[in-house]
Amino acid sequence: QVQLVESGGGLVQAGGSLRLSCAASGSISLINAMRWYRQAPGNQRELVASISLGGSTTYADSVKGRFTISRDNARNTVYLQMNSLKPEDTAIYYCNAHKISSGSWDDDWGQGTQVSVSS
Repeated sequence: QVQLVESGGGLVQAGGSLRLSCAASGSISLINAMRWYRQAPGNQRELVASISLGGSTTYADSVKGRFTISRDNARNTVYLQMNSLKPEDTAIYYCNAHKISSGSWDDDWGQGTQVSVSS
């Protein structure tokens, strides 16, 4: 198991910035990729950004050019820098660890952190 603790959410005005952090502990060596998802009320959970073991990053079209995912291996922490925030970015943001466990893919999740963007 990988334990994930998110922090950094809050309320911000449109155009502002926030940085989310996700601290990982436990079976970190099994992790293949770290991801940020979000879920707004009434919507399905959607993938926002991902960073692979090799450092490759991918982003949802809706956040490209505004969000940046990065990691600090020494601190076992992944970050999501969110700039030029829009009201439609309002959601609970979840950190995800995608890993190999007993020969199959498995996911661990953090508890989520609320991001609210006012217009």
